[in-house]
Amino acid sequence: MKSKSMLWDREAHTEGKHLVLGEYLMAWFPILGSTRGRIIFIDGFAGPGEYSGGEPGSPVIAMDAFINHRAARRISAKILLVFIEKCPDRAEHLRSLVEKRKPKFLDNMNAVVVDKEFDPTMRELLDELKQTRRHLAPAFVMIDPFGVKDFSMEVIRGILSNPSCEAYITIMWSRMSRFSSTAEFRPYMDDIFGSEWKSISNIASDTGRQELYRLYKQRLKDAGAKYVLIFDLYKGNRIEYSIFFATRKLTGCDKMKQAIWKVSPFGGFSFRGQTANQPILGGLDTPDYDPLRTTLLNLFSGDEWIRIEDVLDFVKSDETDYHSGQLKLVLRSMEDDGLLQVQSDGRKNQRTYPDGCLIRFGDIGQRRLL
Repeated sequence: MKSKSMLWDREAHTEGKHLVLGEYLMAWFPILGSTRGRIIFIDGFAGPGEYSGGEPGSPVIAMDAFINHRAARRISAKILLVFIEKCPDRAEHLRSLVEKRKPKFLDNMNAVVVDKEFDPTMRELLDELKQTRRHLAPAFVMIDPFGVKDFSMEVIRGILSNPSCEAYITIMWSRMSRFSSTAEFRPYMDDIFGSEWKSISNIASDTGRQELYRLYKQRLKDAGAKYVLIFDLYKGNRIEYSIFFATRKLTGCDKMKQAIWKVSPFGGFSFRGQTANQPILGGLDTPDYDPLRTTLLNLFSGDEWIRIEDVLDFVKSDETDYHSGQLKLVLRSMEDDGLLQVQSDGRKNQRTYPDGCLIRFGDIGQRRLL
């Protein structure tokens, strides 16, 4: 008989972060697993591994992402999945789910359950690595706590200080805004956002939330991330939670955006980015690319010729909500509308953008008049 205190109902919005996680890991495993000797997935708040209705939790999603991956047998790296869960009953239940799946594990895969708290467990590991002057193996660290007191900026800094480590952090905005002014929570808010958050006049407002998130994005960059993505999950006009993804890798940034576009919208929910400030329309036939067109014109218009690789790197980065797979569609529409020129010896057809080509943005008709 499953204890109600051990398993709980999956809230409808939880599906979003799990869908994104599964999609991202499908790209992460083969990219790093083909070039590194060892990679690690760490679930900091793993839970029991499933919900009361039998829906898979993040540990099961991570295991299945590798077990069922079509390229699994071609991945040479050793794969270690570490599930951290402080509740003994939940940890034991999760351990039973791991054991059930072990017959499907490949020889290079292993999973362990650690029944301890996330923050002290990671501190101990990071301190040991520091003392022995070693780096943490390339790792994807999922941090999905119930509140704000169980993960410190010191630990996140320790994770991101390693060259190929990424953090996937969920912020439950409704809970945070409700308790941010409570004396008990202020030290944790200070640790996460820095003392500057206290100067935000109305933290519960949309403007206050955006100011707070800007602080956190900068804190993550100061901690070692080169790129920080922020996507908010909405149901209608109500925000449910926010995902922060911090990485040093441009490819990781781009692949995470691809994962979010692929799963949104779902079940009445949609993700909204920070730069276009609109619902992400992934999955529909006609996404709105106008914000990306406008951004490219504002940033690159002029007489200068721009390398296609530089435009591509910009779109992959955290400066836009769009991803690299959408760029050629936008460039084609802009070329059709007379908003760009292409210079390339290797260009055989119109509306193609081969490696090494040069692009000049702006109104071609206006330039000719000049």
